[in-house]
Parts: sequence; C-alpha cells; structure tokens
Amino acid sequence: MMRLPWVCWSECVREVGWQTLYCGLNACERLAAAHQLLSPTYPSLDVIIAAPGCNRRLFPNVPAAPGMPCTGEDRSIYRRGARRWRKLYRVNGHIFQAKRFNRRAFCAYCQDRIWGLGRQGFKCIQCKLLVHKKCHKLVQKPCSNEHVDPIEVKDDANGESTLGRAASVRSRAEPEPPLPETPPAPVAAPVRNEDLEPGSQRQYSLEDFELIRVIGRGSYAKVLMVELKRTKRVYAMKVIKKALVTDDEDIDWVQTEKHVFETASNHPFLVGLHSCFQTPSRLFFVIEFVRGGDLMFHMQRQRRLPEEHARFYAAEISLALHFLHERGVIYRDLKLDNVLLDHEGHIKLTDYGMCKEGVRPGDTTSTFCGTPNYIAPEILRGEEYGFSVDWWALGVLTYEMLAGRSPFDISHAADNPDQNTEDYLFQVILEKTIRIPRSLSVKAASVLKGFLNKSPSERLGCGEGGFLDIVSHPFFKSIEWEMLEQKQVVPPFKPRLEGERDLANFPPEFTDEPVHLTPDNDTEIADIDQSEFEGFEYVNPLLMSLEDCV
Repeated sequence: MMRLPWVCWSECVREVGWQTLYCGLNACERLAAAHQLLSPTYPSLDVIIAAPGCNRRLFPNVPAAPGMPCTGEDRSIYRRGARRWRKLYRVNGHIFQAKRFNRRAFCAYCQDRIWGLGRQGFKCIQCKLLVHKKCHKLVQKPCSNEHVDPIEVKDDANGESTLGRAASVRSRAEPEPPLPETPPAPVAAPVRNEDLEPGSQRQYSLEDFELIRVIGRGSYAKVLMVELKRTKRVYAMKVIKKALVTDDEDIDWVQTEKHVFETASNHPFLVGLHSCFQTPSRLFFVIEFVRGGDLMFHMQRQRRLPEEHARFYAAEISLALHFLHERGVIYRDLKLDNVLLDHEGHIKLTDYGMCKEGVRPGDTTSTFCGTPNYIAPEILRGEEYGFSVDWWALGVLTYEMLAGRSPFDISHAADNPDQNTEDYLFQVILEKTIRIPRSLSVKAASVLKGFLNKSPSERLGCGEGGFLDIVSHPFFKSIEWEMLEQKQVVPPFKPRLEGERDLANFPPEFTDEPVHLTPDNDTEIADIDQSEFEGFEYVNPLLMSLEDCV
C-alpha cells in the first residue's frame, strides 16, 4: 500500500480547499475524499488514511459512519496526554512510595510519629507498611504482599496518643504494622448564598451553573462549557472524579493545580480561576472560557505557521512562562493542546496539573513527568532539573509551529513496530541531532538551536542572562515586549467566531458528547476519604466583585 504523497494533498487542496476538506471529516474520511478526487491522476492508490502532522499513522479502511473512528484508529495518537512516572523504592521485598500523612501515623520501625510538611514518610503499596523516609532502608522484615492488620491507637486522658500493648513489647529490629488513620470526615453540605451572613464570602455549587457542552477531556478530567445562571456569564468547568484521585500524590497535584490557577488569575496569558467547589463525588474548577480553540486544532488545519505568527505566539508564551518561573512554578506541560487562543487571537496557557511549585532560584526537582514528545533530555537522563525543561518544551513547540512537524518525527515509524514506542522516542530525543529545515530563516534556526540544546546549562533562557537572553535574541528583535505584555500588539490571526458560545474551534469529538454527569455511585463515595479535600472551596475575589457590578 502506498503512502499518500504531500503533492497529492496540495492538488486536493487546490481542488476543494482546506475548509471543505476538513469540515466535519475525521482523519479517515479526509483521505477517502482525497482518494476520490485524485484517483484519475493516481489510479494505483488504495484508500490510504492518515492524519497530517500526527506521525502519519495509516488506516487502510473507511469509517462505519461519518465522525466514527476507523478500525484500528486510536485517537490518543493525536492528543497524547501528559503522565507522571511515580518513584518507587524497593527494600527487602517492600515497594515503598512517598506519602503525605495529614492524620496520626507512626513509623513501624522506630515507633515515632511521622510528621512534617510535604510527603513525610513511605508506604509499602503491597502490605501498607508505614515508615519514615530515614527508616525505610533499615526495615528487616520482608514484605508479605498481604495487608498487615493495623495496631490500635488509643488516646489517654490527656489527649495524647499511646500505642497498645502489642506495640510496646516489640523490638526495634522488627517493624510495626501500620497504624490506622482517623475515619473520614463527612463533606459539609454546600453553603448557599442566602445562608451567608452579610460580608461573608460567596460559595458556589453545581446548581448555580447551567451545563451547556463538553469541550474537552483528559486522562482524569472532563471540561464543560457552562453558564453562571445569575450573571449569564460563560465559563469553562473542569470536573475531576474524586475516585480517580487515588493516592496522596494525586491529591497534592490537585492542590497544586488550584494554587497555580489562583496565581495565574493575575496574568493576561494564563487561564485564571473563577471558583472551586466540590460534591461528595467530584471536584470542580470554574475557569475562564477561552473561545478560540487550541493551537493543536489550528495546526491540524494549517500544517505550519508563517514565521511572524510563530514569533508572536512564542513571545507571549515566553512571557507566561517567565511569570510562572518568577513565582517559583515549573509548568512542565507545554504543548499545542495547552496553548489556547482567545477571541482576539492572544494566547493563554491552561492545565496546571503537571506544575511544580515552591521552586526557588537554584532549586531542582526530579519527578519524571510530561508529555513524551516534549520531555527534556535532562528528565530522561534522570537528572535533577529546574526551569530549563520549560524552555526546551517551548523549543519543541516553536519547531512544530514553524516546520509543521515534530523535531523527533521518525521516518516510516508506522511501518516498524520497534520504532513506534515511547522508549524509542526517548532514545531519539537523547541521541538524535535535530535537523532544522532549510526553509526557515537564519534567525528562526538560531532560536530553535538555542531552545533545543540538549545541555540545560547552555540552553537559551538558562544562562546567566536568563529571560533577558530570550528577549534580546535576534528572532524576537521586532517584538515590543512591554506593549506585548499589555496586549497592545494586534495578533496576526483572529479566530472566526459568531458569538460568545460559538464552538467552531473545538474538536467535534468532544462537543458531540452528551453533556451530563454520570450518577453518583454510593459504594464508590463511601470509599473516598472526604477529609483529604477539606478547604478546596475558593472564590476569586476579583471576579466576584466584577459580578457584583453586573
């Protein structure tokens, strides 16, 4: 079976135009249409199905119905989600994982209480043994792979915790089983506006919003377009099932996302937060609704961008990243999907679930996370890293905008299963010399080489000059940075929108979904520790005051 050459695409575009070719068609149907148009010119072509800019995956069939996927088509290849690879520590058969304890917990080795900030101790994911980080290498009893019965913790008359008799007679050499944690506290009923005393902060609930349409979906969240009934303002609502927030690290990430959303509310190129609330089964982030769609959606229709467009978007993204870095936040998930366009054509970064906060100058972290195609070499090498990983990801994204493909595209990867794996992709990122297309200008090639330097210390934006090195780079010479930050520079492209609720720039695979939340499962809710989500509610005081003026 032959691969459809790009010359065929160019003839097809001249025949019907991009608008007609893409409107309402999925990857399979687009190429089927191209085959019908070009069969007189290329009679030997079979029906070949591919998606431009998506590693050219091939599907030798047509869909059963319009809008349905082809046999063998996996939509995840188009919008590959970010992931975190969890660190595990293996000692004497135990598989320990860092854990945050917000209730009483005691080390099974030294019997002292596990306390402190962050993830203070380790927990075996098999037998649930709890130990201090400093004690986990000293555990001598092998893991039984079975859950260990807990030892009772009692409170004496003075309110202090004491161990039962069984604990007091054990030697230091034999670890204690984990201690029980306090039972979950029930979630308080949502506070209604009319129940609040004058001067107190308003709280929101699901009843305050009308659910309009699904506009996105991630690995553990759904994003809806909603309307606040009282003001008729339109927002996006990110919905997370608590049952999918399975451990303490997940809870930490949700809290981090909330904090970064709060911080981002003060910047023109970051999606800000309106409010947060919860039900017994779900967490809700109400955030700004950005109507212009994401860069992935637009790139799939244009293949590549003019250099002026790419320069404008890269400059605004740089300002957004610099704002986060100044506040101790590593973004870690920059990709086409997370760069949105507002109704004027300015960018806004969204999705802060991969962020690392509290990073001071010179600090580093080591979590292995990110979207595979954008992961920096230092992460793959297992090195400690800082803000440098965001500038690498900006280099990958800028390359995609200018060249219309990833810098790590592998020729004929679809024909070789061994070259179609994440491990092979990581090997390419670490070892392959990145080739800059000759069609790009000298300045564009220079900025790409600067961002995509495999050595973080030599990467553009990571030297002694920091962000000033990016500002002064010849590629950005035409940018008026102060005017750009104040949104006084006219964007090179303005999305076509017919109204505030126009969803023409969102993929139909999302907007065609039914817009309802599945009924709560009482058994599932009973297993959720609701105390983990105490204090999640939040209302942005600035947006609240604006609504009061309506």
